[in-house]
Amino acid sequence: MISIHTHPLTIIILAAGQGSRMRSDIPKVLHKVAGKSMIGHVLKTAEDMGAQDIYVVASPDNKDALEKEVSPYQTVIQHKPMGTAHAVMAAREQIEKAKGTVLILYGDGPLFKADTLLDFIKSFEQNEKAGLAFLGMRPEDPTGYGRMKTDSDGCVMSIVEEKDASAEEKAINLCWTGVMCADSKHLNGWLSQINNDNAQGEYYLPDLPPIAQKSGYTTISGLCPIEQTLGANTRAQIAILEKKMQEQLRKKAMDNGATLIDPDTVYLCEDTQIGRDVIIEPNVFFGPGVIVGDGCHIKAFSHLEGATLHTGVVIGPFARLRPGAVLEDNVKIGNFVEVKNARMGKGAKANHLSYVGDAEVGTGSNLGAGTITCNYDGTNKFKTTIGDNVFVGSNSTLIAPITLEDGAYIGAGSTISKDVPSDALAVARSRAIIKDGWSKRKKA
Repeated sequence: MISIHTHPLTIIILAAGQGSRMRSDIPKVLHKVAGKSMIGHVLKTAEDMGAQDIYVVASPDNKDALEKEVSPYQTVIQHKPMGTAHAVMAAREQIEKAKGTVLILYGDGPLFKADTLLDFIKSFEQNEKAGLAFLGMRPEDPTGYGRMKTDSDGCVMSIVEEKDASAEEKAINLCWTGVMCADSKHLNGWLSQINNDNAQGEYYLPDLPPIAQKSGYTTISGLCPIEQTLGANTRAQIAILEKKMQEQLRKKAMDNGATLIDPDTVYLCEDTQIGRDVIIEPNVFFGPGVIVGDGCHIKAFSHLEGATLHTGVVIGPFARLRPGAVLEDNVKIGNFVEVKNARMGKGAKANHLSYVGDAEVGTGSNLGAGTITCNYDGTNKFKTTIGDNVFVGSNSTLIAPITLEDGAYIGAGSTISKDVPSDALAVARSRAIIKDGWSKRKKA
């Protein structure tokens, strides 16, 4: 938490839009960027700001899905889509109970930074005459954005939508991001004065400045870097958000001491944790819940999700780590090896062509090429326990539940269905039969 605001902070996140242009059954704000829903990113930012209360405005259509995603935060319902001010009005009761500052954010704005928003709020709270503040930006091309008209003191006199702007107003490059904050004592009263006397018959937040000014309050503005203001109404725009987020995550990883040989081909999740002196080769994908310790080497074309790598682990190329994989110090996982819900002890190896699922593998054990833990019988899953310094020969099948005790040795090509004692050899395969001259006679 990096809170620096001086008054209690209530945050209202507008998330009632369905995102019809995405052609999706998934509510717009639940589409993911870097492994987390857009509104998940916004909620994380709100939490980092130290908000006293956070509310999410949903629609009847997306209410159930949003409630599940934003829990434990409360949702309020905008029953009809009648503009941005109407969406905020859905939280009237919550605003009435609020004390201090109310901040309005949008559920499809995942790139805003907490420190940017806190600076904006701080400047508002330090201005005793201000009743409202609108966060602006200066894009190179302002086309499509609402223009913020200010007086000589920088106070916002009005916000003019593109379609209503004159040629002179269109030349203004100070544009509104959609983010605003207000004094909670007056916000409900000002919202009630907004009318829907417009072509769309809707209630809009940009109508607030003159209303607040009539009450004797000023409306100030703040400025935000344009790259933080991007939202998404289409799949193409989500792809742009993904690209921006990946750039930030890659830079963070490298700044923290990791080497990304070809950064543009490495895809990270918002929660990926990468230690120092980690080497990541090209074309590696990190799903949610991955922790990589110091000094690891992740080779090309590997896929990781829900996995924890301790110090000095080497995986890949073409390795897959699934949820529940825990690799202790100096474990080696090679090409075309899949590990799922399994712990590999210090120095253990599975160098190629193996599946290790629902298993515990001890220190220094070696799983040869083609080793498979048969963990599923079609109904239930069972565990394979492999002790320390066990050697499993190539092309072996271990039928769980089964235990290979310390020092056990499994002959290549074996199918093992019984526990193997410490230091024992287990071989379970057909005896070789050799018939001299058979091949020559067959061909004749």
